[in-house]
Amino acid sequence: MPLNRRKFLGKSAVTGAGVALAGAVTAPGAQAAEGRGEAKRGVKRYAFTVMGTTDLHGNVFNWDYFTDREFDDKDHNDIGLAKISTLVNRVREEKGSRNTLLIDAGDTIQGTQLSYYYAKVDPITAEGGPVHPMAQAMNAMDYDAAALGNHEFNYGIPVLRKFEQQCRFPLLGANALDAKTLRPAFAPYSMHRLRTPFGRDVRVAVLGLTNPGIAIWDKANVQGKMTFPGLEEQAAKWVPRLRSMGADVVIVSAHSGSSGTSSYGDQLPYVENAAGLVAEQVPGIDAILVGHAHTEIPEYFVTNEKTGQQVVLSEPLKWGQRLTLFDFELVWAKGCWKVETVGAKVLNSNTVEEDPKITKLLVDEHEKVVAYVNQVIGTNAAEMTSAEAPYKDVPIIDLINHIQADTVRQALAGTEHASLPVLSQAACFSRSARIPAGEVTIRDVAGLYVFENTLEARLMTGAQMKAYLEFSANYFVQTAPGAQVDPAKLTNANGTPDYNYDVVSGLAYEIDIAKPAGSRVTNVRCEGQPLADDAKFVFAVNNYRANGGGNFPHVAASQLLWSNSDEIRNTMIAWVKAKGAVDPAEFAAVDWRLTRNGTPVF
Repeated sequence: MPLNRRKFLGKSAVTGAGVALAGAVTAPGAQAAEGRGEAKRGVKRYAFTVMGTTDLHGNVFNWDYFTDREFDDKDHNDIGLAKISTLVNRVREEKGSRNTLLIDAGDTIQGTQLSYYYAKVDPITAEGGPVHPMAQAMNAMDYDAAALGNHEFNYGIPVLRKFEQQCRFPLLGANALDAKTLRPAFAPYSMHRLRTPFGRDVRVAVLGLTNPGIAIWDKANVQGKMTFPGLEEQAAKWVPRLRSMGADVVIVSAHSGSSGTSSYGDQLPYVENAAGLVAEQVPGIDAILVGHAHTEIPEYFVTNEKTGQQVVLSEPLKWGQRLTLFDFELVWAKGCWKVETVGAKVLNSNTVEEDPKITKLLVDEHEKVVAYVNQVIGTNAAEMTSAEAPYKDVPIIDLINHIQADTVRQALAGTEHASLPVLSQAACFSRSARIPAGEVTIRDVAGLYVFENTLEARLMTGAQMKAYLEFSANYFVQTAPGAQVDPAKLTNANGTPDYNYDVVSGLAYEIDIAKPAGSRVTNVRCEGQPLADDAKFVFAVNNYRANGGGNFPHVAASQLLWSNSDEIRNTMIAWVKAKGAVDPAEFAAVDWRLTRNGTPVF
């Protein structure tokens, strides 16, 4: 069991500059260069390891609450902090626990029904409420620091602040600023002191950077309260300060992918996935723990354009599937410690068992959530699955659109827009979603809508909807009329994720995948008639899309007619509860299909 060897001594308030000193490691560090002949010549070397996780998304156990069984995928990955804890314990035992740090790159408190339960059902913000399971687990594992992810803001700032209070480590966000003062709303960095055998401590600074897309994706929660400038700009501000404060090593924990791309186009002057650009443009960084993109990067070097220094980046796979190790070798030269070498690798959590310390700590919370998600809320006449949803119009996606459109119609009843046709958008969030025939539980419905999106109604025109559909159709790989169609290779063109392909109900249309992107959508009809460009519609759309997520055209600038603060997932659960019985025959219809030169693909 690792020692509780460090305490966080201070966090910035909303108005503070936030010098976060995360405690001193006071025991002897790594061995000197014995056996290499260097000790005799007075060469002093010290080695230490920084472990990193990211995009944990509320996963403590190797458990899938949506399927109610142990997690598994085609690669037989495992998930959860309990698995990561076993890896961390082994690294600390091998390296010496006082020669290690453990950090995270964000997206911690959203993603599973476990995290949802303690944000909404039995909220941590209630008077005398529980301690968040992720805080309990990460405290028990002795995390040193964690950057803020964009999903930290999904449940609102009060939940995030309560989680922050419950953590015994700082939540870092140098580019999360108070909207009024423009000062850091969270601690920008933490400083850690590692004791060496030579009486010369190593000072390691961890700079936390989060995603500027928060301003779009969680606009309702942060507008007027916080602002999120670019990662490069804030890193350029803080890294020199950290060096001037005596940091021997600077590590960035960035909730931002490495690719230099953005999913929201030019709506903000900042890059969403900017970690590689930070390494390239900002001198003085030794390593970057990358998050947000849900990809695995064991080791990736970027050359800083100004200094020529090689900066190592690593991104461990999401949900606790991997643990990154940054191994540093330092040498004492000219009165200070210098990084001589640094490399990175990842460890696979499927190689170890869960740490019983973590599972025992949270078994009660786990069992409460299992009981909650297995509550029966209705019945279903025929099984529905999402297996073919990315390329066929299937009833399970129709159900989402049917509920959203029904909810918006009721909300606008008696208003000036009540007579307009209601369209609705939905995407396939999981290709394994299933609502069985017979009894329907909360987890069946929740597994269909895994994000904390809320519902809005926007005013759109026929021309705008055509442009919207055309943009969505970029998702498909262009396929010649005579070519064989492989569903496994038909979608995700240019890396477009499933959640950025929208199906629109209330219209009938075809997508000709033989045509190039930008000219695929044909035969768009509304109530049997060709869609008029000047026709007006109420568009039921989730807040992520309405606020610009995915960079779909027109919707972000359209007139807001109505919005709901409750999650769409909860709306769906309540709808099924109220109705009692679900019958796909009442709402399922083939409104869209893929074609090639007018011939249906399927």
